[in-house]
Amino acid sequence: MHNETPNADHHWLQKLVGEWTYESECSMGPDQSPMKMTGKDSVRAIGPFWVQCEGTATMPDGTPGTTQMTLGFDPNKKRYVGSFIGSMMTFFWLYDGGREGDVLTLDAEGPNMAVPGTMAKYQDIIEFKSDDHRVLYAQTLGEDGKWVRFMTAHYRRTK
Repeated sequence: MHNETPNADHHWLQKLVGEWTYESECSMGPDQSPMKMTGKDSVRAIGPFWVQCEGTATMPDGTPGTTQMTLGFDPNKKRYVGSFIGSMMTFFWLYDGGREGDVLTLDAEGPNMAVPGTMAKYQDIIEFKSDDHRVLYAQTLGEDGKWVRFMTAHYRRTK
């Protein structure tokens, strides 16, 4: 075991710890109405280096949905690392990201929503607006090389 000391990037992750409610809006396609959801997110520290976020919501079809996100900072890579899974999907997402101020950009590769059977580049962006309000943006890299935002969720701290 190494005797490591948390740095500023580890401390920044601890801002996520707490109980949150969220409202999200997701674009399902150009000819479809946006899908809106509300839910809860419970974030706990796993020591001083990691956080685990567990989200719960009712899916549009009425079934319960659960998501798990883990985030940490790897001082050797000088990068944020993490993972994401959801009860509504079979893909295991891996994150690699960087932070500028209060904006953490997490890059991932996953199933292409527009072209089934292919992979696409994605970003989840976490931005703190205040200590009690954070926003999660999800976007995918379009064929034209521009990022296309398809989801925005506002999280508000309850504890």
